[in-house]
Amino acid sequence: MSIRYASGPRRWPVWIGLGLASIGGAAMAADPVDPDVDTPAGTPASAPATELDRVVVTATRQADDALLVPAAVDVVSTEELRRARPQLSLSESLQRVPGVFARDRQNQAQGLQVSIRGFGARSSFGIRGVRLYSDGIPATMPDGQGQVSHFMLESAGRVEVLRGPFSALYGNSSGGVISVFSADPPPHPQLSAGVDAGSDGLRRAALSWHAPWASGDGGALVDGVRVDEDGFRDHSASRQVTGQAVLKGGFGDGGRYSVLLNAHDLRADDPQGLTAAELRVDRRAASAGALNFDTRKTVHQDQAGVCLEHPLSAHHALELVAYGGTRETTQMLSIPVFVQADPRQGGGAIDLDREYGGADLRWRWTTQLGGRPFSLVAGVEYGVSDERRRGYENFIGERLGVYGALRRDEDNRVSARDAYVQADWQPADRWRINLGVRHSEVRFTSEDRYVTADNPDDSGRLRYSRSSPVAGVLFRATPQVSVYANAGGGFETPTFSELAYRPDGAGGLNDLGAARSRNMEIGVRARTAMLAYSAALFDSRTRDEVVVVANEGGRSVYDNAGTTRRRGAEFSISGAISPRWHYAAAYTFLDARYASDFVVCAQAPCGGGDLLIEDGHRIPGLSRHAAWAELRWGVDADTDIILDGRLVDRVYVDDGTDESASGYAVFDLAAERRFEAFGLQWRGYARLANLFDREYVGSVRVNDGNGRYYEPAPGRGWVIGLRVAKAFD
Repeated sequence: MSIRYASGPRRWPVWIGLGLASIGGAAMAADPVDPDVDTPAGTPASAPATELDRVVVTATRQADDALLVPAAVDVVSTEELRRARPQLSLSESLQRVPGVFARDRQNQAQGLQVSIRGFGARSSFGIRGVRLYSDGIPATMPDGQGQVSHFMLESAGRVEVLRGPFSALYGNSSGGVISVFSADPPPHPQLSAGVDAGSDGLRRAALSWHAPWASGDGGALVDGVRVDEDGFRDHSASRQVTGQAVLKGGFGDGGRYSVLLNAHDLRADDPQGLTAAELRVDRRAASAGALNFDTRKTVHQDQAGVCLEHPLSAHHALELVAYGGTRETTQMLSIPVFVQADPRQGGGAIDLDREYGGADLRWRWTTQLGGRPFSLVAGVEYGVSDERRRGYENFIGERLGVYGALRRDEDNRVSARDAYVQADWQPADRWRINLGVRHSEVRFTSEDRYVTADNPDDSGRLRYSRSSPVAGVLFRATPQVSVYANAGGGFETPTFSELAYRPDGAGGLNDLGAARSRNMEIGVRARTAMLAYSAALFDSRTRDEVVVVANEGGRSVYDNAGTTRRRGAEFSISGAISPRWHYAAAYTFLDARYASDFVVCAQAPCGGGDLLIEDGHRIPGLSRHAAWAELRWGVDADTDIILDGRLVDRVYVDDGTDESASGYAVFDLAAERRFEAFGLQWRGYARLANLFDREYVGSVRVNDGNGRYYEPAPGRGWVIGLRVAKAFD
């Protein structure tokens, strides 16, 4: 069988779009409109006198706007994203957001590991339980599984993170929301390039063209990035190439548009996790199975989307978001040959082609209620993902790590239909009330095309439906201090991979229930010229949590547990000690436990409960304590020296054991210099990571069936980078 590594039949539309975007600025023109154009989804372009400040939970464009939102929202600015960093992934900058755990797995085949307040921690690959957006375009499929590998940080203007009950307004699997927004086009055309180099064969090159339209209203951001790594561990080399074009501007009488075109290629080896014994012998090692089967993954993704905003009158506005894309994935696993003797085994090599798309139409009304400002947002959303999944044996005769005989062939579809409404009212000068509800319906359909006498038909259909209400209130104690409280419900459907196998071994989809949660939060936020801080207490109870009950031979079987509880506290602070000295810190306490007993089995099919997981057992994959801090010294206006550190408590790795990865504290030292020379703007930096060469485990593979839980992090390392930019009049 021929496997595509870096190309596909649907690549050309995005690349043509990238090319046209780079040369089309002079040809675009638009009518004059309100200059405040970089508005996230949910905010109209023109504002009547009675419109409230931007407090729709999808938007907090300015840092001070967070004082007006009755929810935990943090904004990571452009400077915080780029200062003395190579911008390889979101894990570099999300450490400063309390409640968020973003771990670099040193394994590009598995991707970033992200959880928010304990939601999403059990994901074995990709990101689940957290909704992801890039310029308003979803990066999460309707079943709750998402990816961030294609996010273009080179053009990012800010990253917004929403935590707590209001996340439920984004629908299924909304334990939190991470949104990346591109920067505004510059006032003058700008060509920039950058290179980075570092330990373990890191090489990164970037090229960007950012320019306004000839009319001066909007513009284009065109970026390309290539990253090559040899990897800290054996068999962990990777290559990623990402290209993106963002087009922004106006149309008609006050309308705004934003177009996103993105293409991403990945080729990565997979070193897999290590057992505790293997970790003690060689931290850089790959598993024996990874080497024998040459475990690896390739991804090609093309995506396009458009956001349109148009005022209908002084009090009404419409928004439309529409998007579509394809994602082609091949992956070689290390499932032993003898395991595949089972006629129902799906094989050790994956070939997955996915087409996805959707649309979100919303209406916004601004008026007065009781003589006080009031706004209402209502909308409908539809998303669908169609996939062709095939599994093959990962051997031919004595040859391992090759595509062999077909063992799985199915067509899967998951679709989501949502309707939502959110009201915002300011009953008095210091008070704000926000109410909302979202009704979601998620449907799964699977058509099994590989049916034999020994392999029964696994076709099936499942439907999940749930309404998620939220309510929040905010009191502006002073112009600089806000106190808020909110509560709401949420739900999380299983993903298609969790529906694949039944605990009883019977055919058909696994008839899992959706996890349902009740969430509460209280918090305080303050911002002055020299100091900003926030603190929050939260409590979440989830019924029918989806958990692993058996994991063997590459087959993970899931079931519903009873009740889980996640409660904790978050705190962040930032400010200036003096004009040259600045600091920032974040701390999270998270107590995540099972609140009722459940059983897991040693292997599938599950007959009786082999192991009882008792009430009070900690949920694996999470740290009880986590902290981050940064101290920055501005030597002069163009030079910064930065010391930052992070502390992470131990992480339990499995439901059925008390085994854990030890806690750690590590520190980085960095310097950045900005200067002008030869008519160009330059920015250079150097970073020394893991300053004291601490040996630690950076991430874990929760409930790994082979005990390969541990993904070690690098020791002391270095990275240097240089950026150069030329602005044209």
